[in-house]
Amino acid sequence: MPAFSIGDCISFGWETFKKRPGILIGAFLLTIIVPAIPGLLFPGPELVPGQPPPMPTAPEIIATLVGMVLSVFAHLGAVLFSLRAHDDVEHVQISDLWNPKPFWRFLGTEIIFSIAVFVGLLLLVAPGIILALGFGFAFYIVVERGAGPIKSLEESWRITRGYKWQLLGLTLVIIGINLLGAIAFLVGLLVSVPVSWLAITHAYRTLQARAG
Repeated sequence: MPAFSIGDCISFGWETFKKRPGILIGAFLLTIIVPAIPGLLFPGPELVPGQPPPMPTAPEIIATLVGMVLSVFAHLGAVLFSLRAHDDVEHVQISDLWNPKPFWRFLGTEIIFSIAVFVGLLLLVAPGIILALGFGFAFYIVVERGAGPIKSLEESWRITRGYKWQLLGLTLVIIGINLLGAIAFLVGLLVSVPVSWLAITHAYRTLQARAG
């Protein structure tokens, strides 16, 4: 049974990234660019200091809603792509980003996850962090098993039981890596974010195997 190690997760992410950096960087860029397109086509009104913000126009409202939907699809696609890249990076394709089937289950999980973490953060912060760590793999379970939101959150909580401190450590390391990537004129994010995707997915696979 594989042991859970922060170092192993980061090392796996880096070693896997080196095998096919081009496709991993391309996938990351697509998850950033595609949701931003509606906002670029219909930017919001300019804010004038000292004056109330103007009412958004109908095209701006529609663009915002489309951008939100595309963000969900991007998150969903990133999870599926990360799973397939983790398991077989040599054969993963950009087309693996497209996976519309579990959209509503995924959206429901995002909503419940966000509400739970937000309420937890209001309760002295620590409960929100614990909930975020415990429920964080629910998105992988929705994509991989087709489970509903509640079942996915419950299963994520089950497989992370007893590993919250290790997951917190991994999260802090990943935040540090991406901060360094941002400092490197943002170009470093092209490496740090895909490595982070793979490291988090490796943590999921490891805890999944340990939990049975």
